[in-house]
Amino acid sequence: MRIAKYIKKIIKNPFKLFSLLGARGLINWISDKLYLKLAYRARLGKKLNIDNTTTFNEKIQWLKLYDRKPEYTLLVDKFEVRQYIADEIGEEFLMPLLGIYSDFDEIDFDALPNQFVLKCTHDSGGLVICKDKSNLDKHAAKGKINKCLARNYYYHAREWPYKNVKPRIICEQYMVDESGVELKDYKVFCFNGEPRLIQVDFNRFTKHKRNLYDTEWNFLPFSIQYPNDEKANIQRPGRLAEMLDLSKILAKDYPHIRVDMYSIKNQVYFGELTFYHGSGFEEFTPESYDELLGSWITLPKKQS
Repeated sequence: MRIAKYIKKIIKNPFKLFSLLGARGLINWISDKLYLKLAYRARLGKKLNIDNTTTFNEKIQWLKLYDRKPEYTLLVDKFEVRQYIADEIGEEFLMPLLGIYSDFDEIDFDALPNQFVLKCTHDSGGLVICKDKSNLDKHAAKGKINKCLARNYYYHAREWPYKNVKPRIICEQYMVDESGVELKDYKVFCFNGEPRLIQVDFNRFTKHKRNLYDTEWNFLPFSIQYPNDEKANIQRPGRLAEMLDLSKILAKDYPHIRVDMYSIKNQVYFGELTFYHGSGFEEFTPESYDELLGSWITLPKKQS
C-alpha cells in the first residue's frame, strides 16, 4: 500500500523520484547548483530562481552555494562546536558531555548512567535516546548509529559545511524540561546578527507541532512545514532575554543562522547552530511569510 501511494506521488510530481535518488546518494555526481535546482522543484514544486532570490527558501539555497567560510565546518560539528561555544559565551551553557567515540563498539555502556543521549557529530537524525539502560536495544541502536556514520550528510541537501565533518559519536546527559517528558527546542532565527523570531517544536514524537513567536513572545500566525497550535500552553521562557542576547553574540558574523537552545529548570543550554533551516525546502503557510523572512536576509558577496 505504501509503495502504491509513493508511485502515485511520483506520477503526480516526477521530481519526487529525483528527491528519493538524492537522499540515497545515487546522484552525487550532479553539481551542487543543478542538484539544488532539481531538489527545490521536487520538494516545493517551484522553479528555483538562484540568480534573483527573494524568498527565505531561495536565499538559503544561494547561501549554500556562495557563502562558504571554512569555519562553518567546525560550527556544524556537534563536538567541535562545544569549544567555540565555551569561548564565545561560556562552558556553563553546554549540555554535560559523557563521552566521544569514533566507533559504536568503543562505548562502555556499563560506565554510562541509566539515561543518556547518543548523537552523531556530522549529521541530522543520528540520535538515540536512552531513558532506561536496562531496556536499551543495543543492536537497533548500533544499526541506526552505524548507518548514520557511513553516510556523508552533505549529499542529502548539499549543505556543504557537513562534507568534511569527521563522523563521530557523542554521548550527552539525558535531560527533560518542565513537561517531564520531552525537551522543547527554542530555535532563535537570526538575520544579519539580529534575533527576529523563535520557533518552538513540541510533541515531536507524537503529533509534531511547531509554533512561532516574535522576540516579545507574541504568537505569529504562520507555520513552517508543521502545523501550529495557538491554544498550546507554551510558556515564555524565564530567561528569554538571555537566550536572545546569547543568540546575538553567536550570530554576529553571519547573514543568517539559527541558534538552538533549551530551557531546563531556569537554566539555558546550547543545542546547535544551523545555517540552513530545513535545508531551505520547508513550506510556509501562508507563502507570504517565505517572502517576508527572505526580505530579512541581506546576502553577502559570493564565495565559492
